[in-house]
Amino acid sequence: MIDALSHVNVWVDDQDEAKTFYTEKLGFEVRQDATLEEFGGYRWLAVGPPGQPDVNVILSAATPPAIDSEIAKQVMELVHKGAMGPGIFRTEDCRKTAKELQDRGVELTQEPDERFYGVDAGFRDPFGNEWRLVQPIEYDLEAVQGARANGG
Repeated sequence: MIDALSHVNVWVDDQDEAKTFYTEKLGFEVRQDATLEEFGGYRWLAVGPPGQPDVNVILSAATPPAIDSEIAKQVMELVHKGAMGPGIFRTEDCRKTAKELQDRGVELTQEPDERFYGVDAGFRDPFGNEWRLVQPIEYDLEAVQGARANGG
């Protein structure tokens, strides 16, 4: 039985630049940073939000041995276009957090906006990975679907 999500992979062009962005701009902690010679010099770099020690974002270089070079090229083309959305970060105050990120030099792709599920904003890392930032609220999905079906 699966009991938790522990790691999420994010493809990056430059692990040092990614480490700086995720720690200095987003405020994440470095969880592991090791070069594994037994795996062709693969660098295992994982970061995560300070309040969630069991959640790790792996900042993976899109290079062998992690990924075939031709596939890496295709993957990174999609990442650069913003087509790869690794996930959603939760916050208690989306507008405040979005402003703090902007003050640290993070470019928003979408300003905070009211949605049926909460306040939602978007931003990309330096490589193009599109992240969502959400201040969730309680909602009834069936009621939302019913309202839409009735023209609301």
